[in-house]
Amino acid sequence: MAEHKHGEMDISVQEKTYDGFINFTKWSVIVILAILVFMAIFTS
Repeated sequence: MAEHKHGEMDISVQEKTYDGFINFTKWSVIVILAILVFMAIFTS
């Protein structure tokens, strides 16, 4: 079995995936809140 050395693995793909997930989540929450505010203001 190969020797494992901490910190040698290339994690750039995982970092991009995580950044994309966080960005998607942030914008989803913003859109949902905007829809709720719109509904609260303009519905009777």
